[in-house]
Amino acid sequence: MSARPTLIGFTAILMWSLLALFTVASGSVPPFQLAAMTFAIGGLLGAASWLFRKRAIASLRQPPEVWALGIFGLFGYHALYFFALRLAPPAESGLINYLWPLLIVLFSAVLPGERLRAHHVVGAVLGLIGTVVLVASRAQLGFAPEFVPGYAAAFVAAFVWAVYSVLSRRFASVPTDAVVGFCLVTSLLGLAFHLAFEETVWPQSVGQWIAVVALGLGPVGAAFYVWDIGMKRGDIRVLGAASYAAPVLSTLFLVLAGYAQATLSLGLAAVLIAGGGLFAAKDMFIKRRTTSRATPAQSR
Repeated sequence: MSARPTLIGFTAILMWSLLALFTVASGSVPPFQLAAMTFAIGGLLGAASWLFRKRAIASLRQPPEVWALGIFGLFGYHALYFFALRLAPPAESGLINYLWPLLIVLFSAVLPGERLRAHHVVGAVLGLIGTVVLVASRAQLGFAPEFVPGYAAAFVAAFVWAVYSVLSRRFASVPTDAVVGFCLVTSLLGLAFHLAFEETVWPQSVGQWIAVVALGLGPVGAAFYVWDIGMKRGDIRVLGAASYAAPVLSTLFLVLAGYAQATLSLGLAAVLIAGGGLFAAKDMFIKRRTTSRATPAQSR
């Protein structure tokens, strides 16, 4: 399997690591309104590329099950995650939600031609331990009964994103341009939920508007397109384990921006998460080294 789609998919993880920073910088825009705005930007970003590829719009002609999966993944995940943030403390909800990389690695075993090996599981578990260290160091985990609905929503959100990501491989023939349609429908659903349950609050400064646009261009825009490529043509197990880099990178960006403090536990979490991702990606390095050794012999 080519390493290029895996690396392309990894750029989504880098963009998602900016999600918290840009969200904080966007001010007090309600979550569903923010989803409607950012997914609209992300969808229009993809649609703009059709100006140079006239036939790409035909990618929207997909069977109902493809549309169901796309909307289930994008809107379903974000709706559940926002619901979790309303009903439970965000740090604890975030910890539970970040079970999705581990679930991706484990669920990948059901895909045709995929085989779950011990180092994939060990890498994912190391990443999970690192995430626990990271989040537990920033908040006292208090699982009070009144927070159970929120925690349940966070877990289901993790399950939804893992299922969406893994099942995307079964629709590998569906062009990534179809994600444009998923984003635009998610934006409309976000608008509907916003009008039904929230009061409109617009960004209050140029900096907040820039943060909203940055969200739409990156973490809630281009990230979904490159993730689609990675899930369909890259190493899904490596991407699942490598996704644990997102909470560490996210915290590092918050530290650099002055929204969080650097701690020893952050360094420990970074070592565990990065080490887990590298361990899970062992196949890529072994294959590359084997190929490089075989090439001179073949040229003789």
